[in-house]
Amino acid sequence: MSADKKPTTQSGTQAWVSYRPEIKVLDCTIRDGGLMNNSRFTDDCVRAVYAANAASGVDYMEVGYKNSPELFSPDEYGCWRHSKEDDIRRIVGDNPTGLKLCAMADAEKSNYKTDILPKKDSVLDMIRVACYIHQIPLALEMAKDAQDKGYETCVNLMAVSTVQESELDAGLELLCQSGAQAIYLVDSFGHFYSEEVRFLIRKYLKFARAQGMEVGIHAHNNLQLGYANTIEAIVEGANYVDATMAGLGRGAGNCLMELLLGFLHNPKYKLRPVLECIQDHIEPLRAELGWGFDVPYMLTGLYNRHPRSAMAHNAGANRGKHVLFYDRVLEEQ
Repeated sequence: MSADKKPTTQSGTQAWVSYRPEIKVLDCTIRDGGLMNNSRFTDDCVRAVYAANAASGVDYMEVGYKNSPELFSPDEYGCWRHSKEDDIRRIVGDNPTGLKLCAMADAEKSNYKTDILPKKDSVLDMIRVACYIHQIPLALEMAKDAQDKGYETCVNLMAVSTVQESELDAGLELLCQSGAQAIYLVDSFGHFYSEEVRFLIRKYLKFARAQGMEVGIHAHNNLQLGYANTIEAIVEGANYVDATMAGLGRGAGNCLMELLLGFLHNPKYKLRPVLECIQDHIEPLRAELGWGFDVPYMLTGLYNRHPRSAMAHNAGANRGKHVLFYDRVLEEQ
């Protein structure tokens, strides 16, 4: 961009900090949101999210998981827990847009060798491999399998708030030899504050840049910091950023897409299609799915616990009894 063509905000002021054209925005509304409804979205909803992402200039859309039907029965889970080719193409056809499509394959939950087709036979562009620290050897195999099939890859290292720093350093050294486009800092429990994100992004970049890789951020909103921590990661140099429409995601949800697109000040991103999708398709799900900031989710974030206990509490007869849940969390510390 020439010196006399600086990007501007909607108010006309110049935007300096957040504009970086190499940033890639990835929408994971259907994948992460599927953890709230067993991936049972209607075709109309998935099609609307796809159309909004394509129209808004978002770079990637994660359509769902590549999880094993043997572990996640189709009788209990919707088709976006498996993301079969026919189901994806029913929504996107041959994807005649600039939007790239991806799916997430969890270590130990995916029949990746058979269920992930060669790229030439798939409308997907990227496979995102998700693993915990002890699953790194398998994650490396999964990433190589996807690359050999012709896909872009990312690796999402989950629950790092529970990992000792020496173990994390050893894991990053291995994962940054995976050949993936990016390695993600994943705040699985929504536990991190900005100073921790800053420290960790710098650490990830040190390992990643030595291997020509990018760093990404996937933030949860348990402490109302999903968006703030995403900004922190961007300022520190993360170029892959996850978000969901209206923050729809597991438990407290994720960084909100509508906030993120405004912050980036990149004229390629258009906010109106996202707002229309939220208005017509996402917000009507809120009463049923109940994602977003909530005291039990806050407590699991604060005490660095998986949100499954808060989700169970909210689904049971004791919903709203915050002190009861708080006492249980402290008993288990």
